[in-house]
Amino acid sequence: MGKRRTAAPIVALVVGAALTGAPGPRAQAGEPGTGGPPPLGSPRTPEVDLDTVTIPELQLRMATGSLTSSALTTAYLRRIETVDPRIHAVLRTDTTALRQAAASDARHRRGETRGPLDGIPVLLKDNVNTRGMPTTAGSLALAGGPPDTDAALVTRLRDAGAVILGKTNLSEWANFRAAKPTSGWSAVGGQTNNPYVLDRNPCGSSSGSAAALAASLSQVAIGTETDGSIVCPAGMNGVVGHKPSLGLVSRAGVVPISAEQDTAGPMARHVIDAALTLSVLSGGEVPAAGGSLGVAGRPGHPGGLRGRRIGLWRLPSLGPQVDALTIRTAERLRGAGAEVVEVTPPYQERLAELEFPALLSEFHRDIDRYLASRTGPRNLAELIEFNRTHPAERACFAGQELFEQALAAPPTTSPEYRAVRAELTDLSRRSIDETMAAHRLDAIASPTNPPAWTTDCARGDNDVIPSSTPAAVAGYPSLSVPAGFVNELPVGLLLMAGDHQDGRLLSLGVAVEHRLNAWRAPRYLPTAPAGSG
Repeated sequence: MGKRRTAAPIVALVVGAALTGAPGPRAQAGEPGTGGPPPLGSPRTPEVDLDTVTIPELQLRMATGSLTSSALTTAYLRRIETVDPRIHAVLRTDTTALRQAAASDARHRRGETRGPLDGIPVLLKDNVNTRGMPTTAGSLALAGGPPDTDAALVTRLRDAGAVILGKTNLSEWANFRAAKPTSGWSAVGGQTNNPYVLDRNPCGSSSGSAAALAASLSQVAIGTETDGSIVCPAGMNGVVGHKPSLGLVSRAGVVPISAEQDTAGPMARHVIDAALTLSVLSGGEVPAAGGSLGVAGRPGHPGGLRGRRIGLWRLPSLGPQVDALTIRTAERLRGAGAEVVEVTPPYQERLAELEFPALLSEFHRDIDRYLASRTGPRNLAELIEFNRTHPAERACFAGQELFEQALAAPPTTSPEYRAVRAELTDLSRRSIDETMAAHRLDAIASPTNPPAWTTDCARGDNDVIPSSTPAAVAGYPSLSVPAGFVNELPVGLLLMAGDHQDGRLLSLGVAVEHRLNAWRAPRYLPTAPAGSG
């Protein structure tokens, strides 16, 4: 399917959002229990609620001179300093961030801004190459020196005037090392905590990006996904995460698992901010954008819910509390005029059987290519040996079974592998395409995640979450928006659609976000009350 330029829809998005404001009331950044300083404010920088403000609102203030990127960047740096010691989401901040912000301020004064992200602070997952900054994938094996060049997506962010604020922690090697890993842990950054309940897990592998956004440590962040690594952390930390269609965002300069499934994507507290960030990451192209996102909540508007057909994939295996929340969510969408029908996408058991063997072969091929470009181990065999000889790599969990299995997996040139990947691609796309066609759907919706489990290095994760797999394997887009809570623990609603339907999915996401209005600020509880899942 072809792509089309979306300058006009993005302009409409910015103007619409400025008129309608945030999706709903949210807690002030300085309220008791939110764990941070009060909103920034001075005669030159009026109060800004870091929890609720959107990119279009920030750009309007910067355009009028009532806010500067320098003040905004300083506020986020101050918040990282005061809040991050509780959650360990940010590995390091960029020492040039304030210089980047000052350059943006100069462009704003001259009327030469580069677009909606000019002057907006962005955090990058630490598997995205960033010149002058360590890029480790959480491993000490890559800690010896920074990459020589930026990943392609970082170049796009810089060209758009975004402020690179720093790097976020992640599940080491994007959760593709051990058979029973602990999400959010890396030898470089230690354990990232869930801001809602600190002894609960943030999911992974984009753990730090999601937790940082929940704690309002940046306006947006970049995550990466092979299967679930954007959307699960987004759901479990109560933020928005968009996994783009495969190929829409360049994966050049991103530590890989599989070229057949890997993509980077935007994470944010608002769908509108994720959409604007995607427009930059994709080079100004968002396929099938379809209308203004900013006024999507109005009944009868093309971007609203009235008349939309949504297939509900309930997944009761995620537990009765999540299933009850999913049913309530469906009723709320029906109340806004959507038609919601229950569906079960086919072929899921077969996809589960085939995906892992394919990823093993692809990881061996792709990690060898990446390591050859970096200082440290030059291939997977050397990486395995590094882990055996560095005890800090085994501080949380000792295993590297996936590395060892990948080393022995059939090469991607083998007929065995090619047959597996061909069947995977076919069945995953049919699972979505056939379901959407049979029920005439605009999207399929399912719960993104269970309530966050207790972090435990000895046990590892409890993360059998099937909802992300069809879109991830097919290379189709998916989007998680906050749906509600099981007691203190966030649960997301995952929306997925057909190939390169990213813009239409984001438009629907704005309408769903507006209707559910499910976000609330974290309280940084040390542990969950009894009965919290």
